[in-house]
Amino acid sequence: MRRLIIIPTYNEKENVTKMIDRLMSMPQGFDLLIVDDGSPDGTANLVREAQQRYGERLAMIERSGKLGLGTAYIAGFKYALAKGYDRIFEMDCDFSHNPDDLPRLDAMLDGKDVAIGSRYSRGVNVVNWPMGRLLMSYFASKYVRIVTRMPVADATAGFVGYRREVLDAIDFDRVAMNGYGFQIEMKYTAWRLGFSIGEVSIIFIDREEGTSKMSSGIFGEAFFGVLKLPFRSIKHK
Repeated sequence: MRRLIIIPTYNEKENVTKMIDRLMSMPQGFDLLIVDDGSPDGTANLVREAQQRYGERLAMIERSGKLGLGTAYIAGFKYALAKGYDRIFEMDCDFSHNPDDLPRLDAMLDGKDVAIGSRYSRGVNVVNWPMGRLLMSYFASKYVRIVTRMPVADATAGFVGYRREVLDAIDFDRVAMNGYGFQIEMKYTAWRLGFSIGEVSIIFIDREEGTSKMSSGIFGEAFFGVLKLPFRSIKHK
């Protein structure tokens, strides 16, 4: 069983080395792919330094600029499929997703096709977010559930594990959203294709170092993109 974690980065010099060392030390033997969007702060240089320590277990895709979350993950998914990984995980670099929760996501994939690290499956488990952002995130997931009828409490979650078969079935060229709406679209597409989804309750802690990438444009894309999802034709690749 080969497992790959994909982490997109943009200006994560405060976090990237600590995150790499943490993930590489886990007993499950996860491999790691960093997808860096031309970070001007030198994030990629720190990844290259870490590659000297970890060899083939740590890979990096360097892109020419800030091309977006969705395209970063799709580049990572294509890499994972080409390299023959069985389980593929996505998470943030800023420790808002606790690496210690990865084994629980992995265990859920024993019985489900998609495993979500969920902030809202058991109440609200978010620490240090401003109330405005918390309410926006919480009600965004409620909104997605109402519009799409997808039985997922945290549709915008970015801490997710996929079985290879799920990503093999999705036509990435038809994925329309690129910001946080991408997370919604991927879950919805998997669900519409008949794959099973499970949620693992996690505690999400806002980043302590670096800056958030959330913007009103990202939120707007997700809001209006969700309205179109139920009317789209979704079929296996």
